[in-house]
Amino acid sequence: MYFNLPIALTWLRIVLIPLFVGVYYLPQSLLSMPAKNWLAMTIFAVAAITDWADGWLARRWGQTSAFGAFLDPVADKLMVVAALIVLVWLDRADAWLCMIIIGRELAISALREWMAQLGKSKSVAVAFIGKVKTGAQITAIIALLLYQPVIPGIDTVWLGTAALWVAAILTLWSMVHYLRIAAPHLTPSSTTPLSRTLSRIDPPESKKLK
Repeated sequence: MYFNLPIALTWLRIVLIPLFVGVYYLPQSLLSMPAKNWLAMTIFAVAAITDWADGWLARRWGQTSAFGAFLDPVADKLMVVAALIVLVWLDRADAWLCMIIIGRELAISALREWMAQLGKSKSVAVAFIGKVKTGAQITAIIALLLYQPVIPGIDTVWLGTAALWVAAILTLWSMVHYLRIAAPHLTPSSTTPLSRTLSRIDPPESKKLK
């Protein structure tokens, strides 16, 4: 397996997930809840930074790879899903709202995998609306992890909840955007490269009889 610094940063993001979740299992005598909030937020923020850094370094150093392109979104989604589940567990976010976001991530991941098989992966590459959605998600998760006043005059809980609603709305909007792009390829006539190759090697019976 090809290994470099960008891929190492992606693996780091995955390794941080159990550490992030484990923070809230520490005994209260060892770490108070406000301290747990700050530590969990810091771990998540570091993960978010590596999400930006690995892609930037891979492009700058010419170290992009098929494995890195596969692993990066997987690490992103695992971290976001873990954070949302933790927030629901802490009763800081509505379960149904988080399920919308998680469901969309799974659906679009499956769609991208399908489009990659068709050789159309660039058609459903991350759009601007997807980047805005990611920004709203990160803002919401960081604010709801802190769950206490940080900046004077700004209600952290209100900010996190509002950002989560924005993220959910943009989640649905971006899903519709990607589905509209992929719609022409999601028909019975759409075949994978493998099936097209097999059809040339072994044509249908109707063609054999001609």
